[in-house]
Parts: sequence; structure tokens; C-alpha cells
Amino acid sequence: MQTAARWAGFGQTVFTEITELAKAHGAINLGQGFPDFDGPDFVKDAAAEAMRRGDNQYARMFGIPDLNGAIAARFTSDTEIAVDPDTQVTVTSGCTEALAATFLGLVNPGDEVVIVEPFYDSYPACVTLAGATARYVTLRPPDFRLEPADLAAVVGPRTRVILINTPHNPTGRVFDDAELEAVATLAIRHDALVVSDEVYERMVYEGAHRSIATLPGMWERTVTLSSLGKSFSVTGWKVGWAVAPEPLTAGVRAAHQFLTFATATPLQHGAAAALAAGRDYYDALLASYRRKRDLLAEGLDAVGFEVFVPQGTYFILADHRPFGFPDDVSFARHLAAEVGVAAIPPSAFYHRKADGAALIRFAFCKGEDTLRAAVGRLQALRT
Repeated sequence: MQTAARWAGFGQTVFTEITELAKAHGAINLGQGFPDFDGPDFVKDAAAEAMRRGDNQYARMFGIPDLNGAIAARFTSDTEIAVDPDTQVTVTSGCTEALAATFLGLVNPGDEVVIVEPFYDSYPACVTLAGATARYVTLRPPDFRLEPADLAAVVGPRTRVILINTPHNPTGRVFDDAELEAVATLAIRHDALVVSDEVYERMVYEGAHRSIATLPGMWERTVTLSSLGKSFSVTGWKVGWAVAPEPLTAGVRAAHQFLTFATATPLQHGAAAALAAGRDYYDALLASYRRKRDLLAEGLDAVGFEVFVPQGTYFILADHRPFGFPDDVSFARHLAAEVGVAAIPPSAFYHRKADGAALIRFAFCKGEDTLRAAVGRLQALRT
């Protein structure tokens, strides 16, 4: 074995495994969260035009001016916090790189990082890269609320970062003010930072998204992360960003410059055009995803799942136990191989696998015809 010891226990990501399983069995892929439709033409056209006019060399390390300005303007519009595009915004190669840069730049070996689970599987990997120790607080069905007592039990004097994700993948929870205030209170009490992953901020069906940076005393201790791929259906572009005050931005950039240095130049021009989209675009996006959510949720319910309808994101968790399988992994393999639908086993998103064994995650970032076809195949579970 030549792999570094720090990666022991991580293995291949569940997304790669399930996507390969879907290909092998010709299954409809409701596993990995990428759309089966293309992003808007005005975004692609802006990137293509940038290529044609010769914007194909290294970009400025922390982002091209047009994109940094667009990110700052949107953040200020959403939060009423004035942001300097040159000193407080860093463009990264996707939110995943922003996460890695943030942890490598701001977390020291021996620190503790509190992770809300179920989690995006990059989170514990980033903590490991930084040489820190992960502590976990678990969201539990049916509501998946972030309970203040559970959070307080794991935040302490060694806590460097509390990492939150809202709207939350995979539960679909949109943290309300009480939940955010519990995080803020503990962060201030223990002089901890907050890293807030908000990539699904434009996909909220119930409740309202609020950036934790807007709470009193939180801007100066928060790194807010987001990206282009989810809202504009260009997940393969890998354009993300981090917004933070200068002392925290300095840490993010210290690592970012040695990870990717800069993000693809023409795609940044496309991203700048995307962020100029008006409310009509987002209204249409939300209406489309609401239809898809309801279509899939109703279909899963009719088949016999216990469905946890999400407030946000484009994922649905469901309880698969009515079908008699011992855990989520065996059920996911049966779905792909025998039913022809691929879904993600969420135990991969828990530090204790048993906590996710009763659940299965479906992505509804697909065309409505694709979702109807998947629901049709799932009828086989009823026999």
C-alpha cells in the first residue's frame, strides 16, 4: 500500500461508486447531484465569447474583477453587508476547493472542527487534511432540526470551526433563526469561526435562507461559501467562491494559491454573466425545482417510502425500511441492479454508519420525464 495513512478509511467516494453502478446496469441515475439538462445559453455564450476573444490565460489568483464584483454585489444585496470585491472575495475551483482552502488556511493541527451530519463527504476529508479532529452533531428525522443542546455538547475550548450547510444536503433542512442563533452564540462564546456552505441558497421551497454572517458579531468570524454549479446547472464548471473579512480571506488565499492558484478564466466570465441574471431567472428555477420535488416525493410516497419532503436543495431523503432491506448500501445496490434506479446510501454521510442505514437519498435535479420514468421503475418495489 502506497496511499498516505491520512486517507485510511476514506476509500472511493460514494458518488463515484453509485454512478459507476448506474452505468453498469443502465439505471436512471438519481444518485449523484448533477442535472441531466444543460445550463442557460446566456451563461455558456459568455464563456464561449471569452474564449474566442482570447481570455484563455491565467486569471488573477483570487478571481477576475468582473466576477469578484458580481459576487460582492450579490452578497451585499442578499445580506446588506458591504463587501470589498478585491479584499473579501476569493474565486475558487468549485466550493469543494473553497472548503479545502478554508480549512488548510485557517485550521491548525490539533484544532477541533464541529461538523453537522449527515454531511457532504468532503467535510471530514478537509478536516483530516488540516490535521484537525472532527466532532459531530447529528440531525435526526423527521424534522432534521439542529438542536442547541446537541451542538453545545460538542463545542468547546478546542473548537476552531463550526461547519454548517444551509440549505442542508442531504436532509433539505433550511436552518431557521433559532438554529443559526444557537450556532452564533456558541461560536462567540468559544471564539470559534463559522464556515457556512450555502451552495443551495437559491433553492428554498419552505422557510427562508439566511446567511449566518448577518447575525450580530458573526461577519468578522464567518467564511461564507457558495458556487455557480447548482443554481445554473453547470456543475462541471467548478466555479465557487469564499466571502469573508480580510483576516480570514488571507488564510483562504494562502492555501488557494497553492491548490489551484486560479480558476478557469473563460468560465469565470461565464459566471459573471450568470450572476447578472434577474429575479425572473431564479423564480423560474425555483418553480421548476418545486415541480420536480413534488413529482418525485409523491411518487416515492405512492411506492411505499416514508418521505421526508425537503425545504430546500434538490435532494430527497426517504426511509427504505418498508421494503425489508437490512441497510442503505444493500438497498442501493438492489435499486441499481434489479430496479434500474440509482440512489445514494446516506450512511456514507455519517461518522456512525448505522445512523444513516435506514435512509436513501434521491436527487431530483433531472428532467421531469426522467423522474417519471424513475418512479415508474420504482413501482417494482411494490410487488
